[in-house]
Amino acid sequence: MTLSLHDISIIVVDDSAYMRRIITTMLRSFGARTVLEAEDGVDGIEKIEMNAPDVVVVDWVMPVLDGAEMVRMIRTPSFSQPYVPIIMVSGHSERRRIQEAMQLGVNHFLRKPVSARSLYDRIADCILNPRPFVRTPGYFGPEPREIKRAEVRRFVGVVLDDEGKPVEVGG
Repeated sequence: MTLSLHDISIIVVDDSAYMRRIITTMLRSFGARTVLEAEDGVDGIEKIEMNAPDVVVVDWVMPVLDGAEMVRMIRTPSFSQPYVPIIMVSGHSERRRIQEAMQLGVNHFLRKPVSARSLYDRIADCILNPRPFVRTPGYFGPEPREIKRAEVRRFVGVVLDDEGKPVEVGG
């Protein structure tokens, strides 16, 4: 997968100035020209609403408004950018944490320390292979990928049609 990030805008949300600098440096080395930084979830929400980025990279553990709460706010259909691809990064990569992030509606989860290759690959996937969104009473986010039907139902309570495609339920 090759993607020029020249015209891609990205917001990096992390309370650690050091981590923001590392991720921003990686993004700029990929050719990204528009990279904005936010030091917490509140600042991140404001920057997303003002700048309509193509991708958001967000840390899980932050003061004021953590990454999980931030994703919940973004994935509200009334939010100005509910479909923006979100890549969650965290040093806490236990299976339950990753599952929770996916259930919140993130597109990808990366374990810290983040490698340049894995970050680039996830951004490229978000841009080159956008997934349709699923809306159910308990979930709003990108369609889960490559998961067995039973797991999809368990994962987000999705109702599938005869071809295995998620269908919207409820109002």
